[in-house]
Amino acid sequence: MPASRPDDTIGARGGPPVPAPGAVRAHPHHDEDATVTPFFDALRQQRWDDHRYYHHSRINQSLHLLSAISFVIAYAMLFIDPPLAALVGWLVSMTTRQAGHFFFEPRGYDHVNQATHEHKEAIKVGYNLRRKIVLIALWAAVPLAVALQPDLWGTVEPHDSVAGWLRNVGWVWLWLGVGGLVFRTLHLFMLFDEQTGLVWATKILTDPFHDIWLYHKAPLHLLRGELIDPMHHAAARAVGASPQD
Repeated sequence: MPASRPDDTIGARGGPPVPAPGAVRAHPHHDEDATVTPFFDALRQQRWDDHRYYHHSRINQSLHLLSAISFVIAYAMLFIDPPLAALVGWLVSMTTRQAGHFFFEPRGYDHVNQATHEHKEAIKVGYNLRRKIVLIALWAAVPLAVALQPDLWGTVEPHDSVAGWLRNVGWVWLWLGVGGLVFRTLHLFMLFDEQTGLVWATKILTDPFHDIWLYHKAPLHLLRGELIDPMHHAAARAVGASPQD
């Protein structure tokens, strides 16, 4: 008998039953189109679930906008200076991104999606807060490890200056990012199927571009005093109405 999936009985723990992440579900902004492949339909669904469940705070959205812009810059820098790109990606992009989730995103009952915080953490396809803490702990340990073991057990050239130390930290952070992406992708292969893992990896790599489009107005909403996105589009879907962008 195959192992049960993590979200098979999730409805009993504070939220509605949710299909497996690889399942194709109707998207509120998706008209039926025979040309849309299951892969891209699943990608749209993962993006939609990520937005409606985990990005209610306008501060979080604004920080994601800043993170996305710096990630795009880091992507461009990968072709010029990979360790510097990693430093930008981790120190600016990831710091702002995760600060939004840890410090500003509400953790109470989600009335829009009729789900508890625990329910959303349990069904999250990617890194939930518990998994992120592990990843952040590894990230924080890298500078100290490189300082105490300059060649990192033969994996990098020993540094002889602060600049050299920073570059070595950047290289290790780059591989930590790649490793975190590959590890969770393979984990999703085992938990669900190959498509779920590949869809998630595609979503993560393209999130910076998508987040710029999705959250470019978030700072304006903040200036108007709106701290929480009312999520009218998600609420409309919940009652079966036709949502509007």
